[in-house]
Amino acid sequence: MGGDEKTGREEEKHTNNTTMASDLNDFTIIKEGEAEILMHAKNEVFYNKTQVNNRDISIAVLRTFISKRKEEHGAMLSKRTKKPANVSGEPTSESGALVESAVHDEKSNGDCEVSEEISQDEPCSMSEKPAKNSEGKGRRELKPPRVLEALSASGLRALRYAREIDGIGQVVAVDNDKASVEACRRNIKFNGSVASSKVDSQLADARVYMLTHPKEFDVVDLDPYGSPSVFLDSALQSIADGGMLMCTATDMAVLCGGNGEVCYSKYGSYPLRAKYCHEMALRILLACIESHANRYKRYIVPVLSVQMDFYVRVFVRVYSSASAMKNTPLKLSYIYQCTGCDSFHLQPIGRTVSKNNSVRYLPGFGPVVPQECNDCGKKYNMGGPIWSAPIHDQEWVTSLLADVQSMADRYPAYDRISAVLTTISEELPDVPLFLSLHNLCATLKCTSPSAVIFRSAVINAGYRISGTHVNPLGLKSDAPMDVIWDIMRCWVKSHPVKAQPPDQAGSVILAKEPVLQANFARAVASLSKAQAKKVARFLPNPESHWGPKLRAGRTITSKHVSLLGPRALNGIESNENEEGEEPQAKRKKTEDSTSIS
Repeated sequence: MGGDEKTGREEEKHTNNTTMASDLNDFTIIKEGEAEILMHAKNEVFYNKTQVNNRDISIAVLRTFISKRKEEHGAMLSKRTKKPANVSGEPTSESGALVESAVHDEKSNGDCEVSEEISQDEPCSMSEKPAKNSEGKGRRELKPPRVLEALSASGLRALRYAREIDGIGQVVAVDNDKASVEACRRNIKFNGSVASSKVDSQLADARVYMLTHPKEFDVVDLDPYGSPSVFLDSALQSIADGGMLMCTATDMAVLCGGNGEVCYSKYGSYPLRAKYCHEMALRILLACIESHANRYKRYIVPVLSVQMDFYVRVFVRVYSSASAMKNTPLKLSYIYQCTGCDSFHLQPIGRTVSKNNSVRYLPGFGPVVPQECNDCGKKYNMGGPIWSAPIHDQEWVTSLLADVQSMADRYPAYDRISAVLTTISEELPDVPLFLSLHNLCATLKCTSPSAVIFRSAVINAGYRISGTHVNPLGLKSDAPMDVIWDIMRCWVKSHPVKAQPPDQAGSVILAKEPVLQANFARAVASLSKAQAKKVARFLPNPESHWGPKLRAGRTITSKHVSLLGPRALNGIESNENEEGEEPQAKRKKTEDSTSIS
């Protein structure tokens, strides 16, 4: 009997090994960074190789977030030790919440309210452990950050977070598609013990999951296929004070003005078709996130906002403060864009008036423009509201760039993300949107000055100017539009143009004499440090068809050649021909119908 049992076990083990081997033959192993995933030949679970840039820059931001969080926690503890009387009198729950989330140093009415809310919601959340540990040592210990990947698909992003980021805590990967969760769990096992101990895959609706886990996650990552608007409300409720929201939007046609009414319904802002539309997309997304945060006495602080490839990606810190939330109207503006020339003007929504020690919040003065453009006499289009405050924290950007450069071998897309971060580090942080030198020249029908000459003229006039990571031809400047047009008028005087019809915008602009006499002598700061060192800032795509991919589950056909390329389609067609004669039957039927007609 014993021998038979042993033989049976061996046969069973052999069968399992054979099954595993045959299963692995159906999959392709994809390696990115330190993580590996198994991808089925069919389009069952979404995966896009292009998003390696997105994942790399997210890992860099998470590393910086962990180090900054430790610094903030240390500063908070040292501040408490200086005031022992206040510390001893504080409620335990509040101090526990502050320690756990490394709250931003500010006096907030929301802090007490936050701790009360968490204590009330203990049965439906996992906040019991932090509450128990807030006594004794737990009060001074900073726990590893918990991360939620709300739309995990294959789980590649969560696996990379777990395997590559030191000091990270639990990573929860949520998806409401059974095939995706199965693939994620399979990939977790495939990546070994480190991934299995840190990554937890859950089958759930991300919105419901986030709502039932309020203020439990230090980082929430939203990377949906399309618009993130339906996830923002629940995501902002699930982030702890001082935590971070990382959010991607890929519906660029909507955000860039292709469907203005759709953008307004999703994001509460009307986009404009202009050269700066991609940066406007970033600012629309930030304004939408701020709007959702304000509903819960919260506000955001952007640390990095990036437009790459076919999407926008923002990284924002989330804080609770009823008083700081009142500053939101000061960070939002409407845009007036001239229909005839490239002039645009910002209309702030709110303003403040200080008297003694009190601050009053009032509506912004307006309108900032007349009915017709002062430069060309045409009408204005109005868009917005958009986020008009800084979209990057330059201290964060400097830390990110240093971290990426020191660990170049750990970022598969190092060249691309270092180029983007270098360009961002040289942007003017307080100047919303940008001008296109080529568009200015197209309006006047003149030859274009080199970027160095134009930059020099602006600098010599006493203003600042920089490039932008969004567009290699874009120029950010704090010079008003009448100064910009005066510089262009002076340029045209030395580089004459053909006469144009008098009613055209360019003719109206050139008919006026310049008030400012431009100086085109080369300025010292006309080239940025990266340009002077000839550092690559705008790189070509590494391969063809580097862009968005099909949604998971869709059948790949010949109409998708622009997305996937002919090679992918040839592979699909060959697989179909091996499986059966259906394509030939369809072709025969078509031939018969054409011969009859």
